[in-house]
Amino acid sequence: MAKTKIAYFCQSCGYESPKWLGKCPSCQQWNTFVEEILEKSSASVPNWKSSPASSQRANKPVEVADITFKEEHRLLTPDKEFNRVLGGGIVAGSLVLIGGEPGIGKSTLMLQLALNMPNVKVLYVSGEESDHQIKMRAERLALDGSQKLKVKSQNPEENKGCYILTETSTQNIFKQIEELQPDILVIDSIQTLHSSHVESTPGSVSQVRECTAELLRFAKETSTPVFLIGHITKDGMIAGPKILEHMVDTVLQFEGDRHHVYRILRTIKNRFGSSSELGIYEMLGEGLREVSNPSEILLSQRDEPLSGITISATLEGMRPMLIETQALVSTSAYGTPQRTATGFDTKRMSMLLAVLEKRCGFRLGAKDVFLNITGGIRVEDPAIDLGLAAAIISSHEDIPIPTKTCFAGEIGLSGEIRAVNRIEQRIAEAQKLGFEQIFISKYNMPTAAKDKNRLDLSRYTIDVKVVGRIEEVFGLLFG
Repeated sequence: MAKTKIAYFCQSCGYESPKWLGKCPSCQQWNTFVEEILEKSSASVPNWKSSPASSQRANKPVEVADITFKEEHRLLTPDKEFNRVLGGGIVAGSLVLIGGEPGIGKSTLMLQLALNMPNVKVLYVSGEESDHQIKMRAERLALDGSQKLKVKSQNPEENKGCYILTETSTQNIFKQIEELQPDILVIDSIQTLHSSHVESTPGSVSQVRECTAELLRFAKETSTPVFLIGHITKDGMIAGPKILEHMVDTVLQFEGDRHHVYRILRTIKNRFGSSSELGIYEMLGEGLREVSNPSEILLSQRDEPLSGITISATLEGMRPMLIETQALVSTSAYGTPQRTATGFDTKRMSMLLAVLEKRCGFRLGAKDVFLNITGGIRVEDPAIDLGLAAAIISSHEDIPIPTKTCFAGEIGLSGEIRAVNRIEQRIAEAQKLGFEQIFISKYNMPTAAKDKNRLDLSRYTIDVKVVGRIEEVFGLLFG
């Protein structure tokens, strides 16, 4: 029997050492070395191995022009938000990782998906809850008469439905998979699984990497979609080695505040579609409800105009949304003014304040400034710069902005309003929701008449205000 060889790797930079070190010589980080197995014992056998013919087959290089390509078949789910985030449906043989904070609703999302898949056999493997707990959750999700929660049957071809397996050993899981032959596999969660070929506790770096590698081989060899639910660390990163995110095909982040009802499913990585898509859900007592029009929930209903509140047109993937941006500017009671932003980059907020003070003459150096993006979402689209700047000045001067006005423009350091992408979708969304005017950059209006991308404003009923500098915006708003 060959002796198992081990080494120690830094989780931050990947530096290899034959022994454990407290401080990494490469990246100078402390307590980042973990034990990894380099060569397994000869007696160990992989859980999911390919046939002898396929294991002995060697791939040969093929010219790009000779590679045949056929359109991939996607499995559509009843959840339209989930389909959008995945890029149009579930791809056969894909490995999807879903991360999120504890109690945010990851298990509820995947169990609801498994219970509502028509004519699809789904195996839901849980290492955290018992089958009775899952049964109670399934009843709470208000199943209709056609959907029944089934326990694993001895006949794999009996009926389509959701099968529950409470197990943490990958060896036992793959035995049940061979008998059941599911169409979709859900693992809740990857940190609870353990393989007998790695001598470490569940959740360790070695166990997470080995279990994921076995599930990856299973997904690719059988063309079975596999969904992995993953925990996150206190920093918001997915727990385990960073290679876990590189191994999977798609990484989804389930975000939201547990004290609010809205949840956001965001794409971090997607090999089969866009990595900037977003799905919004509402957490109810009977489960998660899709929000088809997020602009309505992100805009508050106000009886009268209030200062410091503006509406900005943003994009999340291919979906235009109108969000409410709030600002509060007050005199600092202490020596150092406070700068706080919720749902927006604090450094970019400091840049906007510097531009307003340098180019427009507003004295904000001794003011406390607070920014907030309503709805509990985080926006990185620079097109909301103009709306935030207008909200800051509205609060500073205590002059409300008309409620039927929205903004879409990026602000440069010299005070110019820069063009943003897909301005037509932003204007159309504002017009659909009943807004009367929208401020955009004049650089979104090409001067050449022969330009094919020329923006035609005649087909919009909304009043489009074209501006080039931030001073023009404030002149039109505040006189």
